[in-house]
Amino acid sequence: MTSTDNGEATFWDHLEVLRWMLIRIIVVWTALLVLGFAFIPWLFDHVVMAPASSNFFLYRWLAALSGHFIPVPADLVRPFHVSVINLKLASQFFLQCELAFWFALLVSFPYVVFELWRFICPALYNNEKRGVRFTFFLGTVLFYMGCTVGYSLVFPLTLRFLYTYQLSAAISNQLSLESYMDNFLMLIFMMGIIFELPILSWLLSKLGLLRRPFFSRYRRHAVVVLLVVAAFITPSSDPFTLFAVFLPIYLLWELSALLVKKS
Repeated sequence: MTSTDNGEATFWDHLEVLRWMLIRIIVVWTALLVLGFAFIPWLFDHVVMAPASSNFFLYRWLAALSGHFIPVPADLVRPFHVSVINLKLASQFFLQCELAFWFALLVSFPYVVFELWRFICPALYNNEKRGVRFTFFLGTVLFYMGCTVGYSLVFPLTLRFLYTYQLSAAISNQLSLESYMDNFLMLIFMMGIIFELPILSWLLSKLGLLRRPFFSRYRRHAVVVLLVVAAFITPSSDPFTLFAVFLPIYLLWELSALLVKKS
């Protein structure tokens, strides 16, 4: 690797480092892609399709809570099973490829963040390193927490309500594989993005655009807006489901208030 006379790396040095960083990321992602493709059938049966059955852990927990005098809606504890059908000849093969892609992306994401950190770290001052390290770490943790909430709470409740909703007794519900997967991926990744709200608030605070009094002044307005957001995410008619989705989003609001500057 070449450098200038004063010991600083040249543009071509940085380009070479970037090239090897991208190569390492592609190698890791490709290995996970191949591994994911092999394990996707098991993951599909035990993870992706788990919310489509009464054996899903959330439904069993709700059934247990209903037996301890907690007002859980009856619709959430009844036997439940989603019938998924495939309408296109090659859908299952392409779905396996798509799921392998997302599996590799999710699993390799922390490694990608680590490689990005190693690349930009030498150009930062010590105080800047702390801020960037905090952003990378908390952003990654919050994204995975959001995806977990989306999978374990938001998607199952949304699926259960919409699949059991009946406009007419003359209509029987059969869910296409494409529709199931579109909603599965959309709700999970949407919650992952929503959980980045504290990071966005912290960055706006660093830029001087947001202060803690804003959260105190508009807390009541935020409650109304977040209730509307929760109702949009999970269009259920019972208050239990609405509150279950609203609570984690509201906690994000409060966490955002703690991360921004006081004045």
